[in-house]
Order: sequence, then C-alpha cells, then structure tokens
Amino acid sequence: MYSTIELESRGAATILRLNRPEALNAFNQALGEELLDAVRTLSADDSVRAVCVTGAGRAFSSGADLRDLSARPLTEGGHLDVYTMLTEYYHPILGALREMPKPVVAAINGPAAGIGCSVALSCDLVVATESAYLLLAFVNIGLVPDGGAMALIAARAGASRAAEMALLGERVNASEALRSGLVTTVLPDDEFQAGVDELVDRLASGPTRSYAGAKRQLNAWAFAGIDEQLELEARLQQEIAASADFTEGVTAFLEKRHPSFGGT
Repeated sequence: MYSTIELESRGAATILRLNRPEALNAFNQALGEELLDAVRTLSADDSVRAVCVTGAGRAFSSGADLRDLSARPLTEGGHLDVYTMLTEYYHPILGALREMPKPVVAAINGPAAGIGCSVALSCDLVVATESAYLLLAFVNIGLVPDGGAMALIAARAGASRAAEMALLGERVNASEALRSGLVTTVLPDDEFQAGVDELVDRLASGPTRSYAGAKRQLNAWAFAGIDEQLELEARLQQEIAASADFTEGVTAFLEKRHPSFGGT
C-alpha cells in the first residue's frame, strides 16, 4: 500500500516504520503524504490500541530531504513553496499524532533531525537508543525551526533548551535529552528493541480511553497555542526561504562545504 513507510501489526499495536533507509528516512513529498494517510487511518481504527513510530535502518529521520527540493512546488515568485508542504502535510501529521485517541511511542533508533525531531516529540512517550540524538539543523542552512519544534521542545525541556537547539544547530545526545526531559527513556542499543516491544505491548493492553483522556488534558494545557505557533512558523519559513542565506545554505550542503552567510 505504501512505498515510503511500513506498517507492522503487533497484537493490538501497530509499528509504523519510516522506510527510506537509503536516505536516512529523510522526508520527501511521498513520505509526507503517506505518513499523513497512515496516521489518520491508524487513529480511526479502533482495533489498534497503541502505535509505535520508528525508522528503518540506522536513523529515525534525518529531516527534510534537501536533495528532493527540485521536485517541490514553487511560489509565484519562484521560491520554494514551503508553506504548502508545512500546512498541508507536516502540520496535519503532528496534529494527528497529538490528537490520536490512543498512546503513541516514538522509538528513536538513530538521528532524529528537523521534521523527524518534531514527529518524535509529538508522540506521547519517546524511547531512544544510547547512540541516538536530536538535532535542529535549520540554522545551518539559513532557515528557522518549523514543524512545531520550538513549542514541542519548550513544552518538554523549557525555552532555554529550545533556544540553544535553534540557534546553535548542535546535536543533543540521548543522555542529555533524557536529563532535560526531551525523551522518556534511554536504552542500550542491544536492549532497545526488546524494551520498546515491552512498552508498546503494555500500552496496547491498557485502558485506551484513560490514555486518550490524559492526552486531551495535556494537549489543553501544554499545547493550547500550537495551531497559532504552527501558522507563524509556516509564514516565517516561507519568508526566509526567499533569502540569500537559504540559497547559500542549501548550495553549501549539496556541495559539502561550510556555508558563507551574509545575513540577507
């Protein structure tokens, strides 16, 4: 049914696996479309009582696929149309994960960067391997964080951590992510899968309506302004996608060199 994700049944649970391992599960348009469809389908399926989101291969997700930019639509001004991708695909994915009336576990099996970081932090519980890390690399290509990253990080770990990740664009390793509250549990790599399976099985056999009610409470308190934040991010990102620094950032990335930003 899908070409960029896999669904695996595990009793009353479903494992949703991002499946572009050759690209470290980077998001292209197909992955965005298919993930949105899958999350909505699982949310509406009463036979599914827990969901686990993870990645195939050695990454959770490396974020947006910069090598896919030529296939993305453009605005009338000839700039990359990031607003449409964010509002039609990424934002609905994040909202569907937060509002799904059943528990969702993110199993971070490697890098979780950019929109991959946001997807992971939109889940209810986040389990990471010792070798995993979180990263907001937007600043490294001259963009601002999107996908609700600032709100999600601030809600879990505070504004200082959100600012640090956004402005410095440096990795937060699993142990530091655990100390700051970004992830729930860190497991040794060789114990990771067994630990995730045990947690997902426990949730799938638990009181589903209780879980759904707890999620509604948390959404009302910690994420009450998330829709306005997402709209702000999308508008800002569209504005900055027209900047010279963004063009330089992407060019430098593709040419595997350090960017030379001019502040414009």
